[in-house]
Amino acid sequence: MREQTNDKDLIQVEHLVKYYPVYGGVFRHVVAWVKAVDDVSFGIKEGETLGLVGESGCGKSTVGHTMLRLLAPTGGQVKFDGVDILAAPERTLKNIRRNLQIVFQDPFASLDPRLPIGESIAEGLKIHKIGTPQERFERVLEVLSKVGLEDYHAMRYPHEFSGGQRQRIGIARALVLQPQFIVLDEPVSALDVAIQAEVLNILKYLQRDLGLTYLFIAHNLAVVEHISDRVAVMYLGKIVELAGRDELFRNPLHPYTRALMSAIPIPDPTLKREQIILKGDVPSPLNPPPGCRFHPRCPQAMPICSQQEPEMQEAAPEQWVCCWLYQER
Repeated sequence: MREQTNDKDLIQVEHLVKYYPVYGGVFRHVVAWVKAVDDVSFGIKEGETLGLVGESGCGKSTVGHTMLRLLAPTGGQVKFDGVDILAAPERTLKNIRRNLQIVFQDPFASLDPRLPIGESIAEGLKIHKIGTPQERFERVLEVLSKVGLEDYHAMRYPHEFSGGQRQRIGIARALVLQPQFIVLDEPVSALDVAIQAEVLNILKYLQRDLGLTYLFIAHNLAVVEHISDRVAVMYLGKIVELAGRDELFRNPLHPYTRALMSAIPIPDPTLKREQIILKGDVPSPLNPPPGCRFHPRCPQAMPICSQQEPEMQEAAPEQWVCCWLYQER
């Protein structure tokens, strides 16, 4: 079991930017940019789970993929243990990637249907030339056991498993290289509620046992509340609030966070919660609004919101928010 030290950031994301070009005209010139991720910064401490939430299309999955350099960044830095992943040469990056893994949203699409799952899991070990074939096979059986699967499952093909089992296979594949940090890209969104609970409990057990650090990307706030230590809320390519889990769910500050919280179902039918209905659609990241990006839909918008973009401020202890309601003007 790894020793956990919670006094430093294992991962530091600084001013991360990811734009996609839009081509047009006869000669296919770049005519605009889709601002999927626009100046995002945060840190994740060793042994911590940071939940990243927001509406579909807000850029949260793009953040996770760009952090691991699965997508080429437009700008910014991502430091792992002090080394900038985005600027590292290929040889250095290959060594770093042993410690950085990802579990994708769709486990079936991420598995090769032609290979038994034991071979798919062992592929990372082969790429990094770790161990003999027998040692790799033993390592595969070990990680299968950790995620609740049996030895004989190693010889079966992806189509022979249920959705929950496939996601366990995805987790096993991420674990086989003994990483320190894992991006969990909506790992339970395609599963039914009972299987979601099982997979989440496996993730929490593995974190305690192996000292793992997670970025947990999701849109289900109830799931995020269950697994996260801190939560970052994204809207249209930017983080609008970042706080500890308990503080955020007890006292959300940003109007967008409040609207998200008001949509969480309450299990007690005798209790009522005022639901905040946001007007209009999410603006296009191709042409985001000036000033605060949330102001066209915000029930508390002020004139300054459409004129200037607010900065991230510590509005309460360890609770950061990007909103003019809390700016020192």
